[in-house]
Amino acid sequence: MAESLETTSSSEWFDATIVKEKTTFWGGAVFFMICLIAIFANLAFGGVSTGALGLISILIGLLVIFWVLDAWKNKQISFSTNFLQLPILGLIVIGLIQLLPFYTPDIPNNLLQTSAVSSLSLDPYSTRFAIIKLVIYLIFFASALRYINTQKRLRKVVITIIVFASIMAFFGVLQRLASSEFIYGIREVKQAVPFASYVNQHHFAAFLEMTIGLTLSLLLGSGTKKDKLLLLIIAVVLMGIAIIFTGSRGGFISLIGVICFLVLLNIFNRNKNIEKTEDQDVADEQSPLMRNLILIGGSVGLVVVLFITVAWLGGGDSALRGTGIEVNQADFTSGRTHFWGVALQIIKDNPILGAGLESFGVAFTKYDTWNGQFRLEYAHNDYLQILADAGIFGLLCIIGFIFLLFKQSFKIINSTSDNFRRNVAIGSLAGCFGIMIHSFFDFPLRTNANMFFFLILVTLAIVPINYPKLYRKRVKGGK
Repeated sequence: MAESLETTSSSEWFDATIVKEKTTFWGGAVFFMICLIAIFANLAFGGVSTGALGLISILIGLLVIFWVLDAWKNKQISFSTNFLQLPILGLIVIGLIQLLPFYTPDIPNNLLQTSAVSSLSLDPYSTRFAIIKLVIYLIFFASALRYINTQKRLRKVVITIIVFASIMAFFGVLQRLASSEFIYGIREVKQAVPFASYVNQHHFAAFLEMTIGLTLSLLLGSGTKKDKLLLLIIAVVLMGIAIIFTGSRGGFISLIGVICFLVLLNIFNRNKNIEKTEDQDVADEQSPLMRNLILIGGSVGLVVVLFITVAWLGGGDSALRGTGIEVNQADFTSGRTHFWGVALQIIKDNPILGAGLESFGVAFTKYDTWNGQFRLEYAHNDYLQILADAGIFGLLCIIGFIFLLFKQSFKIINSTSDNFRRNVAIGSLAGCFGIMIHSFFDFPLRTNANMFFFLILVTLAIVPINYPKLYRKRVKGGK
């Protein structure tokens, strides 16, 4: 069982020379696989295709093998007992129950040689596939909770996320400016609007909502060294421009939500008595009111600069659509009100355990009042969809996950005296908050790559960090 300590104070970051942390080769291999899986899924068109998911499954299998070898090397099985894993396990159990042959269809006996039975799920194949994905997510999440548990690994993950997201944002903007309908110049997308490596531009906006929250937190938070600020500003600008360029209304609303969330948490934390370090800026010595005004004004200024930059680059139409000012369709909801109405009908008829995980596409055809021109797989609202797919018990799993996430993350934020650790927790929670907002208008976490990055951010928001004794002694001694 993994044990961790969330203690000590440090303004140092991006400095891997503070202390040499002990680890095994196989433990390092597991940590590498965690980062590799998330990045590969993103590069593989969001990891949504069956082929990509198959390769991801192979990588997950290798991760498990490395985990077992690490346990064999240490002569003990080590894992996290964090309760946040239980909601995912609960959804798996619900899916398994939905596959049980409880239901007897109304078919005359003389038409069949045996009695007809059916599962609760309207689409058993999709439900089985959903269970497989949930198992993959659970293994990935459990390994992240176990192996992202040291100061050095925390720092590496944060750097990897910021650098990778910045590169993908830059690539996506170039692709949009070139008006290319091809991803990597090889895959043409006809039924959606691609952005960077994603088939769906709205889901790429959701990816950047998460990463910009982490980056902005390091930029706005105290304790970040001045020589890192320019790099963080460049990363934030690239991600922000890319989000607006996607033209995603859900993405824009979520971006504003992330910024407001960060401002409120930073105001709350900066007004508390925090031990000063030699790296703090002169601004920290100003009055709390002035600091708060600068924080709010800077955030508003950031949004204005992003819009001006996008308009200057020729993305004015995307910016207007993202704000909802300009929408070409007669229905500004793009049909969502109809989709949500159908979802409510499915929920009404399947309130307890739902119609089956990932069965919305089949259930939709029964309640659709339009002419059948749409083949819809998702409700464009993840909260309504989980109610339709898994009923009240499924929604309770989601509510439980969100409650535990905020409870544990706030505990880390309020208890740690390490500025960098606090900023990472705040930024990760802000990124998670952003995609939770986006989930009211879309299904961003149904993209596998987004789910992997979401689970990494959840880990960064809640996992206690084990600081080596040598490091704690140096900090305590002021060295």
